[in-house]
Amino acid sequence: MAEVATLANTVVKKTRSNPSLTWQFFKYHLSSPATFKSCLQSISAIAQTLVRAKMLPEIDQLHQLLLLQPPETSRLSLTTLAQISAKLGLLDKALSQFQSLRSQFPTEPPPVRLYNVLLESSLRDNRLELVSELYKDMLIAGVSPETYTFNILISALCDSGRLEDAQKLFDKMHEKGCKPNGFSFGILIHGYCRAGISSRGLELLDEMRRVGCSANTVIYNTLISSFCKEGRIEEAERLVERMRADGLFPNVVTFNARISALCGLGKILEASKIFRDMQDDELGLPKPNHITCNIMLRGFFQGGMLDKADLLIESMNKDGFMKLESYNIWLMGLVTNGKLLRARLVLTEMVDKGITPNIYSYNILIDGLCKSGMILDARMVLGLMISNGISPDTVTYSILLHGYCSKGKVLDANKILHEMMRNGCYPNTFTCNILLQSLWKEGKTSEAEKLLQKMNERGYVLDIVTCNIVIDGLCRSGMLDKAIEIVDEMWVHGSAALGVLGNSFIGLVDNNNNKRKKCLPDLITYSTIIDGLCKAGRMHEAKNKFIEMVGKKVEPDSIIYDTFIHGFCKHGKLSSAFRVLRDMEKKGCKKSTRTYNPLIWALGSKHQVDEMYKLMNEMRESGVSPDVFTYNSIISSLCEVGRTQDATSLLDEMLQKSIFPNVSSFKLLIKAFCKACDFGAAQEVFEFSVSIFGHKEALYDIMFNELLVREKVSEAKELLEAAIDRGFDLGGFSYTSLVERLCKEEKLEGAHDILSRMIDKGYQFNPASFMPVIDELGKRGKKHEADELAEKMMEMASEGRVTNKPYHKRCYKKKLKHSELEKVCGESDWKNLLHRDDGSRIAIKVLKRVQKGWGQGSILSVQPQKSDFLDYWEGTG
Repeated sequence: MAEVATLANTVVKKTRSNPSLTWQFFKYHLSSPATFKSCLQSISAIAQTLVRAKMLPEIDQLHQLLLLQPPETSRLSLTTLAQISAKLGLLDKALSQFQSLRSQFPTEPPPVRLYNVLLESSLRDNRLELVSELYKDMLIAGVSPETYTFNILISALCDSGRLEDAQKLFDKMHEKGCKPNGFSFGILIHGYCRAGISSRGLELLDEMRRVGCSANTVIYNTLISSFCKEGRIEEAERLVERMRADGLFPNVVTFNARISALCGLGKILEASKIFRDMQDDELGLPKPNHITCNIMLRGFFQGGMLDKADLLIESMNKDGFMKLESYNIWLMGLVTNGKLLRARLVLTEMVDKGITPNIYSYNILIDGLCKSGMILDARMVLGLMISNGISPDTVTYSILLHGYCSKGKVLDANKILHEMMRNGCYPNTFTCNILLQSLWKEGKTSEAEKLLQKMNERGYVLDIVTCNIVIDGLCRSGMLDKAIEIVDEMWVHGSAALGVLGNSFIGLVDNNNNKRKKCLPDLITYSTIIDGLCKAGRMHEAKNKFIEMVGKKVEPDSIIYDTFIHGFCKHGKLSSAFRVLRDMEKKGCKKSTRTYNPLIWALGSKHQVDEMYKLMNEMRESGVSPDVFTYNSIISSLCEVGRTQDATSLLDEMLQKSIFPNVSSFKLLIKAFCKACDFGAAQEVFEFSVSIFGHKEALYDIMFNELLVREKVSEAKELLEAAIDRGFDLGGFSYTSLVERLCKEEKLEGAHDILSRMIDKGYQFNPASFMPVIDELGKRGKKHEADELAEKMMEMASEGRVTNKPYHKRCYKKKLKHSELEKVCGESDWKNLLHRDDGSRIAIKVLKRVQKGWGQGSILSVQPQKSDFLDYWEGTG
């Protein structure tokens, strides 16, 4: 019989490469009384063969065959089969076999090792609910847990965030006759560190020493990394010294953890120093490996240190560390820092060096191009990707989709969606969220609701991003109460709360679905709602929502505090806004210009100029640098109370601190000087601003209107003529008032000339502008000229088109928006002026002349200058 058993085992092992043959051999001998017992000795081998081959029907057959065997044999065989199924990843099969074992032998409990394997497999598959059920069954069966069992259970509780329960179970191990070992401590320490409670982890390390349990390098590395991530660098360094005192030497993992944590905190220079020390042979530290280099490379790009990144890449190339992951970090770093052309060259370099870019490599570049608005270039990279044999995935198409949607090109986005589907890439929740956001942005509420319905019907998980998009869309659409209703329902129904939109989601969604249960309001949800309430002036309700979120353990951030400050300032509740500021300071929230600028603006609206200066000084002391909007608020208030000299001094200060004024800065001064009837100073500011920003309509119209209001009619006429010659949009110019004023001052020729110029340039302007001239021509007996103008007026009136800008064929050419022009030319020219060797001195010299007393001289004629590229661009519209 022993020889038969040996033969059976040998045949099973030799036929493993052919599982079907092995199974047929086993079944045949299992049914024979002569070889039945010997086959049972091969259960382990046959079970492993079937499970590895995923022969599920055969596994079920084996399960049923074993149930038919004698009790003693059946129990042992079923235990073996369940253990192997669980170990090799077939947890559901293992649970079915385990249940058979429990029902067949209710009075004979399974061995503890089977429970351990099932618990471990459940934890590995992230099925934490099974861990709890198996442990309960273990206690019911009277099976005493081992230390290993407790370690599994503690790990499961830590993974589910139940640290208090994990600690209680850890403390009860002694009651069950089990002593915690190094793994027990390590699991719990890791749980505390992952939850950001490193101090509690350190207490456990001290407890390990007290009970005589030695800590290992892994535990120390976990604590060091956690302290670094929390910004507690000194404590992390002390742990490194303690580690050495315990006879453990920090390894490369220890140093990688420190460098990674420092980079994560933005302390790139500190991380770089440790990195350099590792390279120093004399210090005897672990040498950097490719992981160290990748962490440091990512850090250099994060800090914008491109030169240092280039040197590191050169070194990594020499050491053979430049693998695919490193190239992807390089690509991401270049894209993040706006170096898209270099990123494109790196992609080419990868291919030249025999490193094949993966889909992530291409997606990085495509994403960067789309975010920069270069969608055509992104499509070219997509074509290159396909030509190199890599098919776009859902992420690729979603990136392109987001690019088109962000530019408002909904039709192109729709084409991408269809292309995606044709190529077998089906949208995921992220894709649908992009479309959903675009629909809300376009104001297409009913289409957005239909998309939500389809998402639910097709089984997409409606996540917190989906909910936040809907809530934001409702707030923007004026349906604030509906948004609040959804947030309230989310605490009960999760994403099914979207059913209040009328899509009957609550009926469609299974309330027992754990994924949907987890979809609870987060910081963004409350930020959106509070912002909506503050904008609507419903400050009391906003405060109640703030109290609610704190009560729900959703920690507020600086943005929410800034939202309250902005809301209180906007609605004139300045004392409340300052209370929020002081509360921010108590809570240690980071303040920014977004925090201070509304307060400074609100003080200005009450003409509290001295308080504005004080707050700006406080702002600096808090480490927040004033920006152009801060200065403009104070300049505006100074101008309103007639302190123009102080206003120009502040502009001078901006220049000295390299804070670049914008068009509004100069408009404020022009208006203030005109109000003070210091037209010479106003003219100099105007000319100076034109020399920096170019010929901006905004500068011309403020100067023109102020001159006209101050009855400087001739000077206003000259400026308007210059604006007409440049083809400016005259919507902001009070040209009708100028025509009336010229006629009243009996300057008919000048008024007539203005109209003629506008007609010749192709302006379709307000027909009412003709009336004063027609009346004056009639009074002077110039009936023919009056009739001609009247005919032209009637023609314009009949067309019903008032564009206030030239209506020629050239008007069909693309014209940049005012904000785009400022970005393209104004800011650049300003920076170029200040960064020239003599730039700052020239700018400050002009301002000094203003401070010493502008106004000695007359208004200068604004002569049309020779057209350059910018003039042509603006003039041709």
